[in-house]
Amino acid sequence: MLNIKTILFPTDFSDAAESAFHLACSLARDHGSRVVLVHILTPPTVAYTEGIMLPPTQDIKDEVWAKLDSIAPTEDTIEIERLMVEGEPANEILRLAKEHNADLIVMGTHGRRGLTRLLMGSVAEEVVRKSSCPVLTVKTPLTHMVEETAENNLAGAV
Repeated sequence: MLNIKTILFPTDFSDAAESAFHLACSLARDHGSRVVLVHILTPPTVAYTEGIMLPPTQDIKDEVWAKLDSIAPTEDTIEIERLMVEGEPANEILRLAKEHNADLIVMGTHGRRGLTRLLMGSVAEEVVRKSSCPVLTVKTPLTHMVEETAENNLAGAV
């Protein structure tokens, strides 16, 4: 059985990430693990050669901290450590997993396909390929699955 003491949970504050967080909390509760919750501020991209890339402002950082602080574990007994770092998401997730001795990475994925995936890449895919610890990706928001199951159960009961 996998001994899970530390779960790294990167978030982009999306619905997929929210669903993955609930799963990370369930695993943390069941294994007595702590969750390292992190948001990565990505450097701005400049589409032309002459431009200045400015680092994120303090207002943006304050907004991110407020969002991180608003994410509460599903149970008070789950230990949460919150981090904000700057860099390329996949690289930072992999670095933080090693730095914090993560036993598992739990992350949401948007499930992009085709041209969008080709142009934007997939952070989750890169993390899965390069991680030295197991990675659990959550594609479909679990809340949608729960709602669909409840609707199906109600329809079957009528």
